[in-house]
Amino acid sequence: MKVMIDLNIFIDVFQKRVPHYQDSSLVLTKILNKEITGFIAGHSVTTLYYLTSKFSGKQKALEVIDWILDHFEVESAGKEDFQNARKLDIKDFEDAVVVKCARSVGCDYILTRNSQDFNKSSIPAVTPENFLKEEDQEGKSMGSK
Repeated sequence: MKVMIDLNIFIDVFQKRVPHYQDSSLVLTKILNKEITGFIAGHSVTTLYYLTSKFSGKQKALEVIDWILDHFEVESAGKEDFQNARKLDIKDFEDAVVVKCARSVGCDYILTRNSQDFNKSSIPAVTPENFLKEEDQEGKSMGSK
C-alpha cells in the first residue's frame, strides 16, 4: 500500500503535538517498518526544512530532512504538474499539488489531519486515526477468514 503523507503529520511528530502525536507517530512507524510505502511531496520537504529551522534551528532541520530522505519516497512536481493541479477542484493550491503528486505515484490514500481540505480529491484523504482503525479492521477481517 502506498500513502502520501501530508506535511501536518510530520509536524505532529517532530513537534510532539498532542493529541495528534500518537496516531501520526504510529503511521510513520508503519512506514519505517516497511508495512506501507510512504511518500512526501517534494515541495513539502523544503517547507518542512523551513519550519523546523525556524523553531528548532538549522542543525535539527538538516537532521529531519536527512531522516525524511532516508525513509520516504519523494515525488516532485514540474511545471505541467502545477498546471494540472491548478485545474483540480480543490480550494488550496498546495493541497492540489499534494493530490497531483499522490496520483502520479498511485497512492491509495493521502494521510492528513485536514481531510476536509481534500474532499474533492480522487484519492481518499483520511486522518491517521481513521487510517489506523481501517488497517486494524482489515487485519481482523483477514484473520477471521
